Amino acid sequence: MARLKTLAYEEMTEAQQRAHDDILAGPRTRIVGPMNAWFRSPELAGLAQRLGAFCRFSTSLPPRLSELAILIIARQWTAQIEWWAHKPLALEAGLNEAVADAIAKRQRPEFENQDEEVLYDFSTELIETKAVSDRTYAAALAEFGEKTVVELIAVLGYYTSVAMVLNSFQELPADGSMPLDD
Repeated sequence: MARLKTLAYEEMTEAQQRAHDDILAGPRTRIVGPMNAWFRSPELAGLAQRLGAFCRFSTSLPPRLSELAILIIARQWTAQIEWWAHKPLALEAGLNEAVADAIAKRQRPEFENQDEEVLYDFSTELIETKAVSDRTYAAALAEFGEKTVVELIAVLGYYTSVAMVLNSFQELPADGSMPLDD
């Protein structure tokens, strides 16, 4: 059960309603995930949702790779709702289900696509060691270029923040499922 009551629009302050309306005025079609928590700080909600909209919809990463990065973070943090929401998006974007399933089991996937493998290696090395080796950096730079590497790091950081909020406030999938084992 979530630790924070879901705020109804009518219960929100004017600032919270503005944050709510700004979210729905962008590319998102619903209020989900960390947004209920963010409404407790409308200024944060406004800033975070704009960064999130960029990370989700506007980076130079194709959706397949962006969603792969999100799944890597969701698994790292065992963020149930993040995984639940983004696995279908990843599959719809063309990620092989075997890749997602291996990540869910905390196993290294067998990749058919080099760009996925490079992204996975970069992301997991950064998460696990808090740094990236020259070799891994060079591979990511060659595969994606500087702009996309910077944006990949932003996606990883943003969704880490989302996972922290979701886990702190015990936000779970609406259907009660727990798609990830501890």
